[in-house]
Amino acid sequence: MNKTVFITGASSGIGRAAAQLFLQQGWNVAATMRTPDKEKVLTGANLKLLQLDVTDSNSIEAAIREAIVHFGQIDVLINNAGYGSVGIFEAFTPEQIHRQFDTNVFGLMNVTAQMLPHFRKNKRGTIINVASIGGKVTFPLYSLYHSSKWAVEGFSESLHYELRNLGIKVKIVEPGVIKTDFYSRSQDMINDENLEEYQHYLKTVFNNTQSSGTNGESPEVVAKAIYKAATDGSKKLRYPVGSPANWLLPLRKLLPESWFFAIVRSNVEKGL
Repeated sequence: MNKTVFITGASSGIGRAAAQLFLQQGWNVAATMRTPDKEKVLTGANLKLLQLDVTDSNSIEAAIREAIVHFGQIDVLINNAGYGSVGIFEAFTPEQIHRQFDTNVFGLMNVTAQMLPHFRKNKRGTIINVASIGGKVTFPLYSLYHSSKWAVEGFSESLHYELRNLGIKVKIVEPGVIKTDFYSRSQDMINDENLEEYQHYLKTVFNNTQSSGTNGESPEVVAKAIYKAATDGSKKLRYPVGSPANWLLPLRKLLPESWFFAIVRSNVEKGL
């Protein structure tokens, strides 16, 4: 019987690339998204499109139930859905702060919580959480996004201890700069022009970080790392992928903090 993968946020970017790769490898794919009726790219006999909003517990429950009924079981969960809020922290409203965590953290936790009974029953399963280089290092203007991804890192690392003896694996994929709509549609830019003291800094840093997004690697690179995490049979926890994750994360461990911060500033604060 074909194995089945359940993917959140499969309508674009990394999620869509992962869905396509798993389909090519002969897997059953439950590709979830907020508006599956609009999906025109993903196709295949082993594909099931499902409506799921990670901030809606009822939609999560319904999508998991429908996927199990359709395919018989789920072997791998890929928590990919998310977006990035960008801007000066002082400009964010409480509602915007909550929305970032509702999607990137609490939504991921809720999908995981509702999948675990199925994995426990089967005494096996793999949870792959798509975090980010931004879950281990930080850049200015991304305080909300970074804090949400650091939460995903901590949650995943702790959870892997709890589930190890139940036959359930936890993996974290940590992409670097990837060419997706993270830098456009999936990015929520927040500014308050009344906060005059920040404006020059915001404009300079934002332009520098945006330009790096145009030079990123393709989402297919991350999809391959996700597929490896799902199939390599190891108990490895973290999978950094793409530049600069493949060199910046090790560098953070080696350098004194002040040196590392200086390297970050020299790149993101150019032109100040």
